[in-house]
Amino acid sequence: MSFVIRRGDEKDVPGMFRLIKELAEYERAPKDVINTEKMLLEDGFGPKSIYKVFVAEEVSTNDIIGMALYYTAYSTWNGKIFYIDDIIVTERYRRYGIGKKLVDLVLKEAHHEGLNQVRWHVLEWNTPAIEFYKKMKVVFDTEWTTCKMNKQQIADYVSGLK
Repeated sequence: MSFVIRRGDEKDVPGMFRLIKELAEYERAPKDVINTEKMLLEDGFGPKSIYKVFVAEEVSTNDIIGMALYYTAYSTWNGKIFYIDDIIVTERYRRYGIGKKLVDLVLKEAHHEGLNQVRWHVLEWNTPAIEFYKKMKVVFDTEWTTCKMNKQQIADYVSGLK
């Protein structure tokens, strides 16, 4: 098995989307994916792209077997930061160091750009990922709780505003 890690491009979108759906299955939420290949293409490679991505590509098949999707965010306390939305490696290729290489590239880019922080989330039951991050000496911030609203909740809330 041989793979390369590189910056993602438009032709990688179908493979990226397959990984996203695989992750949703793993995280027990396949019906929660409302993103589409078209949205991924436009949002990452269109005229107003809002994310960056590194991909792992299996050399012999050209299959996308991993990805780290991230974007620039802003913290009132820390200034410009990267937020890693997902680090995904297809199950068959885990334990080959692909995830680490993907994270390494995001962290190198953050360092190169002089960012003050990189953030991401991990599900509390995802023991393999937690153990992986512990080896990296990541700080687990148990003081904060993630808050979110889906599209319908936003619409319901906004419709109640006067």
